[in-house]
Amino acid sequence: MSDKEYPKPSLTADVVTFSLDDTGRISVLLIQRGKDPFAGRWAVPGGFCEPLETVRESAARELVEETGIRDLPMVELGVFSRPGRDPRGWVVSVAHVAILPANRRGEAKGGDDARAAKFFSIRLDERGRVALTADGEEAGPLAFDHDEILARAIARLEASSDMLGPLLFGQPMSGEEAQRAIETALSRD
Repeated sequence: MSDKEYPKPSLTADVVTFSLDDTGRISVLLIQRGKDPFAGRWAVPGGFCEPLETVRESAARELVEETGIRDLPMVELGVFSRPGRDPRGWVVSVAHVAILPANRRGEAKGGDDARAAKFFSIRLDERGRVALTADGEEAGPLAFDHDEILARAIARLEASSDMLGPLLFGQPMSGEEAQRAIETALSRD
């Protein structure tokens, strides 16, 4: 063991929560930040991990605190650690993907440090860039590096249709059937 002190990062957990809207398109649940940094901007629900929690427990707790949504299965998406991703300091995030059944969308309500919680429709242009809209409002750039997290979650959803497709559509499907359903559900220009 060395006597040298090493800098220690803060650890956060984020949850990209997909659901189907009334038209059968995939949407994502975002929260509007109530505090700096990025007050007023839309973000993926999440926050700092507590010392006696696993990262997954932190993700579930933050989802409940900021949106009121509980008891969702989650799949780990990846680690986001680009230097400068959070203006408060060295912050590493472990992002997760969750699927909310359409009949539970009404449970989403902003809480804790979130001003609001809202589902945004996902539209992909011909280059795969993501645009998010809700009630005629565009989300604009998301807080922190959440645009990158969301893009990776969408790519994971498309690539893992055999795993996530049945969760979205509630019935067993072949990988090919689920892939077609997901492509239909993702609005493309």
